[in-house]
Amino acid sequence: MNSTELWVAYLTIVRKEAIRYLRVWSQTLLPPVVTMSLYFVIFGGFIGSQIAPINGYSYMEFIVPGLIMMSVIMSSFMHTVSSFYFAKFQKTLEEIMVSPTPYPVVIAGYVTGGVLRGMTIATLVMVVASFFTDITMAHPLVMLLFALLTSILFSMVGLLNGVFANSFDGISIVPNFVLTPLTYLGGIFYSVTMLPPFWQAVSHWNPILYMINGFRYGFLGVSDVSVPFAAGLLITLTVGLFGYTWYLFKTGRGLRA
Repeated sequence: MNSTELWVAYLTIVRKEAIRYLRVWSQTLLPPVVTMSLYFVIFGGFIGSQIAPINGYSYMEFIVPGLIMMSVIMSSFMHTVSSFYFAKFQKTLEEIMVSPTPYPVVIAGYVTGGVLRGMTIATLVMVVASFFTDITMAHPLVMLLFALLTSILFSMVGLLNGVFANSFDGISIVPNFVLTPLTYLGGIFYSVTMLPPFWQAVSHWNPILYMINGFRYGFLGVSDVSVPFAAGLLITLTVGLFGYTWYLFKTGRGLRA
């Protein structure tokens, strides 16, 4: 395939993925916005008013970046895992796999769909957050970088889950037993400096801690971790997962009988 054909193939997959989540917006976009609104009201408003400022910011201001990142993580993951598994279930994936489209283009198309949904959700949640507190952006480019890297990374994780899933139950194991606990323990509602030394050390093994703190640095200019290290970690994980996904596509593991 020449470069024009590759570009058309990529845009075709991206268009299919974008239409997929926009057509059922009441199931893909509305629920996370409603859920985050409840978090803002309950944790930021009712409970946050009783909590002292953290790093010089009110509790509402402190948790807004973490809640936005939580919605990005879950939306990006759920988009690719559900889209890819349904393509396997409905046998439409076979048409893509036997086409001349290179595997990296197929992977990039699905991941871009997850990124579009994740960034759409992030924008909507940010608009909702602006009704509860003043939105400040100390470093907008850093904020955008961490949102994009996190969205790409979890779109890739969702794609991997879709490759290995053999049933509808298989696509709910990772979000229920891995993503949700790691997200809640990643410093959304607290600073890890408030934890005892042992739990601080344990928390530093949680990659979501680096995503949330990097994004929070873009918002507020404060972070519990080194921002350059966090960016490097996300880039390394993303490149590693892309290479592993490409390997699975080439070998057909989870994709061919």
